[in-house]
Amino acid sequence: MATVTVPHQEVEELIQNKLISAGVRKDHAAKIAEVLVHADLRGVNSHGALRTEHYVNRLQAGGINPDPAISFKATGPVTGVVDGDDGFGHLVGDAAMGHAIEMAKANGVGMVTAMNSSHCGALSYFVQEAAQQGLIGIAMTHTDKIMVPFGGKEPFLGTNPIAYGVPAKTEKPFILDMATSTVALGKILQHKEEGKSIPEGWGVDESGESVADPSKVVSLTPFGGPKGYGLAMIVDIFSGLLAGMAFGPHINQMYGDLDQKRKLGHYFCAINPSFFTDPDQFLEQMDRMMKEVREVEPAEGFSGVLVPGEIEQKNEERNLAEGIRIAATTYDYLKAAASKK
Repeated sequence: MATVTVPHQEVEELIQNKLISAGVRKDHAAKIAEVLVHADLRGVNSHGALRTEHYVNRLQAGGINPDPAISFKATGPVTGVVDGDDGFGHLVGDAAMGHAIEMAKANGVGMVTAMNSSHCGALSYFVQEAAQQGLIGIAMTHTDKIMVPFGGKEPFLGTNPIAYGVPAKTEKPFILDMATSTVALGKILQHKEEGKSIPEGWGVDESGESVADPSKVVSLTPFGGPKGYGLAMIVDIFSGLLAGMAFGPHINQMYGDLDQKRKLGHYFCAINPSFFTDPDQFLEQMDRMMKEVREVEPAEGFSGVLVPGEIEQKNEERNLAEGIRIAATTYDYLKAAASKK
């Protein structure tokens, strides 16, 4: 599949224009585009501009509220709930993490669940928001069933990602963003879009057998067998049950029933290190930890040890300067959409 390299500012503007032409407010469209391009800059194209067409299709079918009245209710000094009013999850997540950050700055910790939301994009965006303000960020979201439980043949859980962001003093923030499945569904879709086969174990067919053809994937597998399966259930408990939303097989499908609201839940947490330890020492120790782990002698076949998220950080540095690589079909779609404003 052909790809093109485009300045990230251009892609962000094209996404924004497309969303505006579909009925989204300019400020909302700008935030959604920012979250999507954040993923492309980090090389996580499965959660970037590629998603725009699907979002627009669901929006036009009635599955997303184009102008939500997102609200926040404090339920305690360090807790609260955001109601997304069935809007874009990127907006809901940004609001929820914002409130968690405010509470953490004032009281040490902030924990916010979000309800009545939709797909929120890459969680790394939200935990990075916290880390850039000197806080530890945690984010979780459940998704509709696509992953088989360990030992099972039928899908029950979503890819249910979880992310952490931790600040450092001179180093860039530590960012860990991962699906609890072996890979995120978006990576399967990306390989399908680009006409590539997938590695063994990424996905299985209806009989539970591993397949190389992404078009034959019916379900995904949990990473690490029972470990990924267990974490996926934890994510569903925190972002689904704790938010008063559905779980697993009861969640509305992302790529089906486009006219139905997703009713997704998320969980966001911000932690202020200064309420637990000396903040400067904490940041210095984070620097030291990341420096020393890179000095570990690499195993055979590896050129060196990297900090989790470091590959994505290097991608971002390069792509900010050189442009982001997206599928040519995605770029053509965005340009055609923008010209119809």
